[in-house]
Amino acid sequence: MRIDYSPFYRSTVGFDQLLNLLDTSADQGYPPYNIERSDENNYRVSVAVAGFADKDLSVDVKDRVLTITGKRDDAPKATVLHQGIAGRAFERNFQLAEHVEVKAARLENGLLHVDLERIVPEEKRPRRITINAPELKTIEGSKAA
Repeated sequence: MRIDYSPFYRSTVGFDQLLNLLDTSADQGYPPYNIERSDENNYRVSVAVAGFADKDLSVDVKDRVLTITGKRDDAPKATVLHQGIAGRAFERNFQLAEHVEVKAARLENGLLHVDLERIVPEEKRPRRITINAPELKTIEGSKAA
């Protein structure tokens, strides 16, 4: 089911990026994918790319958007009587959070695994500020009134 968001573009200001995300996410059913979190700073995106070789796939990052593209150049060698395994070209985009970097990508058993790591710079990490009480001076002897 496809929802037409065009009426909302005319009546909203500043929400066009949100509406674009909703509009494009509705189209992204192929290929299926998983997003896994192994710990606080490490993630993996796994995309099912059965029938694609590593030469048919590309992984790119630009402006915090991870783009995985697949396009097979070879024509089928035999007449396919039933095609249950899709081999059509695709492009899937993932918006990356700030400070998330792609560490590796590998093709294994029909799955493309893209490993991500969040690396927060030292100056952006939370830190504890020590609280120092001011030193109290004692007044001694004749100076005390």
